[in-house]
Amino acid sequence: MSDTGRFDQAAKDWDLEDRRVILARAVAAAIRARVPISNDDSVLDFGCGTGLLTLELAPLAGSITGADTSPGMLEALAAKAPVARILLDPGKDPDLGGPHSLIVSSMTLHHIPDVPGLFRAFARHLRPGGRVALADLDTEDGSFHTDAQGVHHQGFAREQVIAWLREAGFGDARAETACTTRKEGRDYSIFLALGTKD
Repeated sequence: MSDTGRFDQAAKDWDLEDRRVILARAVAAAIRARVPISNDDSVLDFGCGTGLLTLELAPLAGSITGADTSPGMLEALAAKAPVARILLDPGKDPDLGGPHSLIVSSMTLHHIPDVPGLFRAFARHLRPGGRVALADLDTEDGSFHTDAQGVHHQGFAREQVIAWLREAGFGDARAETACTTRKEGRDYSIFLALGTKD
């Protein structure tokens, strides 16, 4: 089964796992603490899934769009709220609409084969001075995923993510601890990478 198909099947029960809801709220709080969001902002949530992060940030923004490769996940988001949605083709350069003033993402980067290429796409779909706030796993030993299908990175070294952001044209690139998430008795550190389009 394709990675997209697996997420389609998981969509209906995705939000039933408390860990995911808690993580989305923690990432949203980390973003709100570091990135001002106003009703002038157009926000894109890349890899939005069922919209756990999308809907945490939606009340702050002028508009918000969820983008995902899984139709099932986007249907779950649509059932919760009438937000704009973009179905992405995993085999193509992403058309993310915009230009946006902020692109956010949570726990999606490790599913992306070409992260530097994705960051360049983010830059193309942001306004001048637009920002990114991207949360994912710090480097881990591979134990986070019991099924590694569709997982291209066992977390990331923060220095590497910062370097990729700078190469894609993001100034003030930095990464800070957003939160930790607990899974099967283990704690995993989650970073928040931030940058501003030059």
